[in-house]
Amino acid sequence: MKVLVANRGEIACRILRTLDEMDLPSVAVFTDPDQDAPHVHLADEAVPLGAPERYLSAEALIGAAKKSGATALHPGYGFLSQSAAFARACAAAGVTFIGPSPESMEALGDKRASRAAAERLGVPVVPGAMEADQLSAAVDTADRLGYPVLLKAAGGGGGRGMRLARSRADLQEAHEAAKREATASFADGRLVLEKYISPARHVEVQILGDGREAVAIGERECSLQRRYQKIIEEAPAAKITPETRRALADAAARLARASGYRSAGTVEFLVAADGSFHFLEVNTRLQVEHPVTEMVTGLDLVRCQIEIAQGRPLPSPPSARGHAIEARLNAEDPYHGFLPQAGPVLILEWPQRPGVRVDCGLRAGQQVTTHYDSLLAKIVAWGSDREQARRRLVEALRETVLLGIRTNQPFLIQVLESKAFIDGETFTTTLESQAWPEPSMPKEILAAARKWLSSRMGSEGAPAELSSPWETLGGFRVGS
Repeated sequence: MKVLVANRGEIACRILRTLDEMDLPSVAVFTDPDQDAPHVHLADEAVPLGAPERYLSAEALIGAAKKSGATALHPGYGFLSQSAAFARACAAAGVTFIGPSPESMEALGDKRASRAAAERLGVPVVPGAMEADQLSAAVDTADRLGYPVLLKAAGGGGGRGMRLARSRADLQEAHEAAKREATASFADGRLVLEKYISPARHVEVQILGDGREAVAIGERECSLQRRYQKIIEEAPAAKITPETRRALADAAARLARASGYRSAGTVEFLVAADGSFHFLEVNTRLQVEHPVTEMVTGLDLVRCQIEIAQGRPLPSPPSARGHAIEARLNAEDPYHGFLPQAGPVLILEWPQRPGVRVDCGLRAGQQVTTHYDSLLAKIVAWGSDREQARRRLVEALRETVLLGIRTNQPFLIQVLESKAFIDGETFTTTLESQAWPEPSMPKEILAAARKWLSSRMGSEGAPAELSSPWETLGGFRVGS
């Protein structure tokens, strides 16, 4: 099996490392902005795609597979990873799609179809309407349910194409924005509408299926989100009962079996304070936050996906050991509306600590653009218990040095050190309901800036004191 990785950034690098461990030949693809990105050099060979949007071209990706002689394709997440049409096109071209069948993706990856499947199986769903493509239909449903309501892209996930409307006056703008983003992200402008439930925890169950049987591989809590996109995830969930944990796992596995699901996937739920839960959606792909499950189970989920595609049996669900927490390091300004950031990476130093894992697709000297998602890296910490994992992650973030571009690094530290997180009282509204004042520059980053300036200017020309690298570095931006 020769595998083409139809993605970029940290997930492409992560998949390529597993392919290397499995001694499978690998092929990367890259667009013009990514021609010197790390994933290009990790693969055995690489095929250029051209324009920035070509990661979304099924024709270009399948063409790259045929040109390189790749017999299989791993889509990663995002882009075309949840496109049944793409999976079907791969099969027609004789390329193995390392993921679920097109039929499973249509049954579960589409929010309308998955809601219907959950209802048939008796799994509770969030009250709502499966069709809200037209504004008039959305208005009628929202008036019936009562506000606030949430609009979602029917054909995708990852927080893309989601908008909250707190009143009828908000609904038209939210509807237009959700449809526009859904079309841009997934080439599919269909929408569903649901009642907005708050407060609630966002808990998801990792599943593996082989087309006949399915197993649940533990749950993750992903309640801490901004703009409906997760920034901190952990496994296991902090505060759910064993009864709720078993019920979630059972519901997830039943959904997977009923659809003949094959490969890795994630079933997402909202969990109320009393332990009751509502089905949200199924992500028919690898999740961004899969490393926390890997760290508490010892499984390599990418390897599992590849072995399932090769016809090998499912692994036995291992018992969770300890606790893992992941922080998403994004190129964004969390103190000014989470605005995406772009620029050169001048210095890059990752933490080297026991129990810490860094998944990244970044190198010093690389230019970060706004063509793609702002995710730069995932920093993950494992501990024998939740508090040890939390402390390790905080220290790992403090030791991370990324100069040249602003990131959400200090915000992640603030959240991890907040009382709400330490107490495990985290809900989908936690981030937006609290004030997060911009902190001062961490001393570790100041020290790195001094060192960098000394190397550039020479010992005699370097300034004796550096109160703020924002001033001394001129036009450069510091990733704090």
